[in-house]
Amino acid sequence: MQVATIAWLEADSVCGSHSIAIPLVLVFPYLCRLFQCLRQFKDTKEKTTLFNALKYSTAVPVIFLSALKYHVFPDRWTNFYSPLWLLSSVVNSLYSFYWDIARDWDLSGFSRIFKFSRSSMLSNMFYGRKWVYFWVIGSNLVLRCTWTYKLSSHLRHNYLTVFTITALEILRRFQWIFFRVENEWNKISRSSLDQLLPMTGIQAEEEMLLETNNHIV
Repeated sequence: MQVATIAWLEADSVCGSHSIAIPLVLVFPYLCRLFQCLRQFKDTKEKTTLFNALKYSTAVPVIFLSALKYHVFPDRWTNFYSPLWLLSSVVNSLYSFYWDIARDWDLSGFSRIFKFSRSSMLSNMFYGRKWVYFWVIGSNLVLRCTWTYKLSSHLRHNYLTVFTITALEILRRFQWIFFRVENEWNKISRSSLDQLLPMTGIQAEEEMLLETNNHIV
């Protein structure tokens, strides 16, 4: 069959690119997280976990459509599967970007940052430096869309480009960790503050009562 030889005839075909093992290995972590989110929803009934599961599910069609390129005729890929791959890639990138900003990093936290209305230990490193947050939001969006280099036959044939894209993805994940930790720290700080405020109110009432008793003759 001619279909079996398409991967070798493609200009961007490389050793192993036609192997079914590649998409299976790539999709495995996403499926693990998907089922983890579904199990978490079963245990907690939190709807947020379903939306998180949906985020991981959007990566599945991207991976398998990318692999399908090496197993169909070029005309079939160009006319039918390529638009589906492009659409699924855009959906996955935008959904993941939204989740990074609104959920993992907490968009409300960024609102407080720009208003300088609340601080914490980690905030001392970043709050007040707006360019840091503008950078991380903008760079995260750009780096979420680095897959677009595959649209250029010149770039996807270049091993230096592939290496650079891989290094940038490491950078994206590295900076994601910092702001994810900061968000969790802010949650802990807010929780501690909420628990402290009622105690402060009780102490204030006790002091007022003591002052009142001191004036009684």
